[in-house]
Amino acid sequence: MPKAYTIQSAFEMWETVCNKHFNQLKANEEELNRIFIDIYALQDELTPEVADKDITVHRIYNTKDNVPESMKGSNYIRTKRDEIVSLLSYAVGCMFGRYSLDTEGLVYAGGNWDESKYNTFLPDADGILPITDEEYLEDDIVTRLCSWLKVVYGEDTLEENLDFIAKALSGRGNSSREIIRNYFLKDFFKDHCKIYQKRPIYWQFDSGKQNGFKALIYLHRYTPDTIGNLRVDYLHKMQRVYESEIGRMQDMIDHSTNTREVAAASKRKEKLQKQLKECRDYDEMIAHLALSRIELDLDDGVKVNYRKIQTAADGKLYEVLVDSKSIMAKEK
Repeated sequence: MPKAYTIQSAFEMWETVCNKHFNQLKANEEELNRIFIDIYALQDELTPEVADKDITVHRIYNTKDNVPESMKGSNYIRTKRDEIVSLLSYAVGCMFGRYSLDTEGLVYAGGNWDESKYNTFLPDADGILPITDEEYLEDDIVTRLCSWLKVVYGEDTLEENLDFIAKALSGRGNSSREIIRNYFLKDFFKDHCKIYQKRPIYWQFDSGKQNGFKALIYLHRYTPDTIGNLRVDYLHKMQRVYESEIGRMQDMIDHSTNTREVAAASKRKEKLQKQLKECRDYDEMIAHLALSRIELDLDDGVKVNYRKIQTAADGKLYEVLVDSKSIMAKEK
């Protein structure tokens, strides 16, 4: 793939293709209508024109505000944000090994894992993707996304592509990476559930509103050791990160003569302390599930397994996943 290839150029090509398909389908339907009208002499009863909103093929607009009146009410409207959300979903699929840059279509959804199908971009080794509110870990989801973008589009266009993604997402943040990080923190799982109609295949462990700990796993790569690995390799690591950062903020408070710097350090220390407490409370719940080494059966479906993975050996439910009440099956 050429190094100058960018997400913007790919989007523009895709937009052109969609518009071409839309115009062709509309022309075809209207021609068929003309033939039908001529055959049955219905010129006084019908017209061949088809409303844009009734054309059943996607059409892409920059934002919802750009959708013309003629398309209002169509179920086939896509925005630039929709396309970027799909791209990010595919990228996460590559990180988990669901998809591969070397093989078309679905590559892994259970069964035997075949490493030979992944050469251009290697999936995450343990199938756990941490999501942090700052750049703490070398293998967090934003860092992995940057690696994926470098492989797919080239390192030279990384910043340009990050800017395009961030602008399409139009979220909060002072930089493209911050906007993308906030998207993964707050909206990725919501969008994923919408796409999969409340039957998500990527599950989000979440400690709570302080964003102390978040991580995604892929249902089809889950093993009875996954929660234990998540707890030891990521949750405990984040606790150590917070402890270290709290100590660094306290050192700044004790030794800085800059009033503004001290105020910022105090504010951040308070935030970190809340995150650390949230992680410790979360760890108590996770511990029960990790020790239970829970087995899942993919044939049971998402709703049943969503409850099963959060039910310890003693039968007690520990809600450690996002949106549990609306996703998991009701208790019988």
